[in-house]
Amino acid sequence: MKQLIINLNFFNNIKNIAIVGLSDKPDRPSFEVGKYLMEKGFKIFPVNPNIDNFFGIKAYKTLSDIKEKIDVVDIFRRSEFTEPIIEEAIAVGAKMIWMQEGVSNEKAASKARTAGLTVIMDMCMMKEHKKIIKS
Repeated sequence: MKQLIINLNFFNNIKNIAIVGLSDKPDRPSFEVGKYLMEKGFKIFPVNPNIDNFFGIKAYKTLSDIKEKIDVVDIFRRSEFTEPIIEEAIAVGAKMIWMQEGVSNEKAASKARTAGLTVIMDMCMMKEHKKIIKS
């Protein structure tokens, strides 16, 4: 398997990010990451059936409800809940799965890779982006 290089060019190819498990509670990591990505110019799609919106951006119950092309599905759910999310990401044609810090599921990741998706596990998208824009 080739080594994935996360650099500015990597992030320049990302426009639309569906954030599964995005919370509207300011003390949650997903809130901080979602706000950061939005402020950095990414178009985010909150996916959480328990919220109506995130900073005025309509929230979706599922990935399938989003009508635009999704580049990255950023997952803020426990590892054991990732498989159905990844199956749905494959079905909607997402290009990449990004499982946040503390989230990893090799079985689900393998399904995504087999379907041609790039997979990142147990890393924070915000932290990786901050490292790059500082360098």
